[in-house]
Amino acid sequence: MLSDAYGRTVSDLRVSVTKRCNFGCVYCHDEGLGPVARPRAPHDEELSPSEIERLVSVARELGIRSVKFTGGEPLVRPDLEEIVERTVRQIPDVSLTTNGSMLERRAASLRAAGLKRVNVSVDSVDPAEFRSIRHGSLAPVLRGIRAAVQQGLTPVKLNMVVFRPTLAKIPEMIEFVGAGDGLKLQLIQFMPELVQHLEWRVDMAEVKRWLEDHASRTLVREMHHRRVYLVNGAEVEVVDPVYNPEFCSNCHRIRVTHKGELKGCLNRNDDLVPTRGLDDAGLRAAFRQVITTRVPFYGGFVTEYPTAPTPASRLPMAPSRGAT
Repeated sequence: MLSDAYGRTVSDLRVSVTKRCNFGCVYCHDEGLGPVARPRAPHDEELSPSEIERLVSVARELGIRSVKFTGGEPLVRPDLEEIVERTVRQIPDVSLTTNGSMLERRAASLRAAGLKRVNVSVDSVDPAEFRSIRHGSLAPVLRGIRAAVQQGLTPVKLNMVVFRPTLAKIPEMIEFVGAGDGLKLQLIQFMPELVQHLEWRVDMAEVKRWLEDHASRTLVREMHHRRVYLVNGAEVEVVDPVYNPEFCSNCHRIRVTHKGELKGCLNRNDDLVPTRGLDDAGLRAAFRQVITTRVPFYGGFVTEYPTAPTPASRLPMAPSRGAT
């Protein structure tokens, strides 16, 4: 297993299989590369299933033990089942992040191909609010979540971006997750340096204090040292990399862009290492290059890094019904 200059081993690979998406989320940055392309737009840059399998094979040699597919929206690709099937030949631990809108009819085939788990992006369980944020329909997403649970793609993690429009809805989302089997909630910090709109920022420290006050138990995951709160029957995990060097100091992940470029950090694009056309020795060298040049904390490398929110920009959260 390879380590970077700061002693962090790299065990996880996140692969963007497309830049296309059928939603238009207001905060989207497309894995730091934004903006997304529309679902039917010509997109010849996408990696083929065989190219992805080859990358994963070399990654396995170098100690990568898990793969997560992302986009854009991965399910715009009709060959995603083939991609998953080829990948699990090399690395069995394969998961997927999706907006869920096309998951219902493909959950079974993805499970049969070897997919283990899914993350589904859900910022609100109110249809009108959902549409205003994600520019898509909530109903098929909820059906996709149910299908994923039924097929055993669990735990199904619901990804909720925390910014001004969603902050007060966190208790409602906790109740939704706590009432369902096989669900977990991830609260993901809004990243304003990627999409502007600094006025949407909220104070994640305040969110964590609220969770601590309402949690029956608090845990810390090894990955990124993420806090996990058990609140009203729901497991709530906080993903807060902005202003948080500790998060980066516990990162064990590198990425592959939809064009096959290796990438050491979500929020940097000055470290891209092309892989197309390389032989196996060249691929190994490319992996070593992107890993050894990882930075200790991405925040120090953003050109216009915003200051932390002031107390005046924080929003109060409504108390959860039945909170203890």
